[in-house]
Amino acid sequence: MTSESSPDPIHPLANSTSGPEGASGWPQILMPAVVLVAGLLLWEWVIRVNQIQPYVLPAPSAVLQTLLTDWPVLWPSLVTTLLTTLEGFIAAAFGGIGLALLFHQSRWVEYSLFPYAVVLQVTPVIAIAPLLLIYLPQETAVIVCAWIVGFFPVLSNTTLGLNSVDRNLGGLFRLYGASRLQTLRYLELPAALPFILGGLRIAGGLSLIGAVVAEIAAGTAGAGSGLAYRIAESGYRLNIPRMFAALLLLSAAGIVIHAVLALASHLMLRRWHESALARED
Repeated sequence: MTSESSPDPIHPLANSTSGPEGASGWPQILMPAVVLVAGLLLWEWVIRVNQIQPYVLPAPSAVLQTLLTDWPVLWPSLVTTLLTTLEGFIAAAFGGIGLALLFHQSRWVEYSLFPYAVVLQVTPVIAIAPLLLIYLPQETAVIVCAWIVGFFPVLSNTTLGLNSVDRNLGGLFRLYGASRLQTLRYLELPAALPFILGGLRIAGGLSLIGAVVAEIAAGTAGAGSGLAYRIAESGYRLNIPRMFAALLLLSAAGIVIHAVLALASHLMLRRWHESALARED
């Protein structure tokens, strides 16, 4: 006689079937799409019934039309913002992981430098950006702002991961005479990898936020302007449809960044880590 597993009362979705024969992914995609379409239709209906002017609140159709019409202006700005975000994210990733490894090798270095990393984290970037713009070139200052907000999550998560290694496994490595480099390569880094990837996912979105804040503080014009400047410019000119279109592009960019990093994390962890393994019935 076979025993049947009882459903999880806390996480009902954990008991849904996964794989090609299951349909657990469809509700997660279909339901948000239904809510989105319903919200857009309601928005459009309210605008048309109340005859609200576009400079007060544009309808979704007006935003879409503006997005298509102003695409030659918005596209270069989107590229500028994405490049700034990417450069800040790469700097945050290498800097955070590298400094965390240094902290792990020397407690004295951690005790000396970690408080200053906390200071960078708790100081609002909107307050730092004008100061950086005084002493650094504009493009460099914007990248530094993107780096500042993305740096601490990578540093903190990597440090936590390196310090969370199973002590019994560490003792086993020492028993077999493994060097510090071998222990780091074959035990500590693999054990910390989920933490590192979690920090990178957070840093991706924060780097975009830092780039946007710095672009607003910098204020610029011309072909090198980012989407944040286009939003501010549209607000000054009461071109509200373009403001919404630029904001839509920023939101889409953030979603893509998060999706790419989440996919990379899943691909790196799917064969061995519990967080990425497929759930069984």
